[in-house]
Amino acid sequence: MPINIPKLLPARETLEKEHVFIMDDDRATRQDIRPLNILILNLMPEKEKTETQLLRLLGNSPLQVNVNFLRTQSYESTHTSKQHLDQFYTDFEHIKAQKFDGMIITGAPVELLEFEQVKYWGELMEIMNWANENVTSTLHICWGAQAALYYHYGIKKFELNKKCSGIYPHRIIEQNDFLIRGFDDEFFAPHSRYTDVSIEEIKKHPELKLLAASDEAGALLIASRDRKHVMITGHLEYESDSLAQEYERDLDKGLEIHTPENYFPNNDPVQPPLNRWRSHGYLFFSNWLNYYVYQETPFVWR
Repeated sequence: MPINIPKLLPARETLEKEHVFIMDDDRATRQDIRPLNILILNLMPEKEKTETQLLRLLGNSPLQVNVNFLRTQSYESTHTSKQHLDQFYTDFEHIKAQKFDGMIITGAPVELLEFEQVKYWGELMEIMNWANENVTSTLHICWGAQAALYYHYGIKKFELNKKCSGIYPHRIIEQNDFLIRGFDDEFFAPHSRYTDVSIEEIKKHPELKLLAASDEAGALLIASRDRKHVMITGHLEYESDSLAQEYERDLDKGLEIHTPENYFPNNDPVQPPLNRWRSHGYLFFSNWLNYYVYQETPFVWR
């Protein structure tokens, strides 16, 4: 089944070229089906890139998915036009009376700040608290995962000696969870961050399950035992060149940055990188939509 997005959303052209099955409101209203309503709090600076990445994966499902984009009111994005935000995004005041089957909270380039120093931290706490009662399952990505672990479970982040950047092998820790159904025993996932969380604290927490981890990159995939919260510290949604673009950006800023590990063939940034995580990205989002959202959400919210 298709994903329902606005006709004029820039991501639409890219998705149509990739033959992602999409539709708009006119056609969606004629479908005699109960769609899944997904809310995306997009905290990334280049919001249009993130929109395309997430919609591509959400569209790979037999379920019909309606998507709404949410922005912060306490901080205004400087990398995305106001026209784009006004046209395609809403704010918390306009949706807080609604119920959503699923929600995604993205990462943000604020990880070296303490959570309380982030300008929209108060608003984010309000949204995360609201989601506990009004969203069936919330998927938190990268810094969003660290924010959820801190807010909901008291697990703090810590700064790394150097940036964790590259493609790392991961092993399955808990074989029988629906979220990793179909995963290989070892699989690759991209990481791009300066901070990490403690595997030991996650393992000790009675409300959490560690599902996948890496010897080099640490914890990747964590889920709450009630399936309300999924935290992924990496970026299975990334495109093939996403890390290359970040690497070039950091070089242009004059930062002391190493070449992303296990990414460029022969560790040569001139050669185009090979995507070794695409299939698990599709599988992960499909599993989340099916087992953590669709199978758990009520047909009629009360």
